Amino acid sequence: MERTVKIPGPDHPITVSRSASHIIVMAGGRVIADSTDALALREASYPEVLYIPRKDVDMSLLERTSHSTYCPYKGECSYYSIPAGGDKAINAVWTYEAPYDAVTEIKEHVAFYPDRVDSIEIESR
Repeated sequence: MERTVKIPGPDHPITVSRSASHIIVMAGGRVIADSTDALALREASYPEVLYIPRKDVDMSLLERTSHSTYCPYKGECSYYSIPAGGDKAINAVWTYEAPYDAVTEIKEHVAFYPDRVDSIEIESR
């Protein structure tokens, strides 16, 4: 199946920049991620998404799932669950392992659905 690839532009802008915040993600009563190196992705009219480097995520607490999605601007998306977080934490984490050139910075980063983790603390630095 051939996938449509779209390039961000004035009608669908995407920007990636370094976040100035300290991010802590909690699930199942445990720290899943703790980072001062997150990236902020802003896409069209969607809410900002924070992408945290894998180096700042306890990947041993995540379990890859077979769920996947596709974004014509970013590429194939893979998912992880957080077993310690219970049923609400199924497919709570997503990642673009081979993102398209327009968002290549998010490679080796993950993002969390706020409603599938206990908390995402964002502290200004």
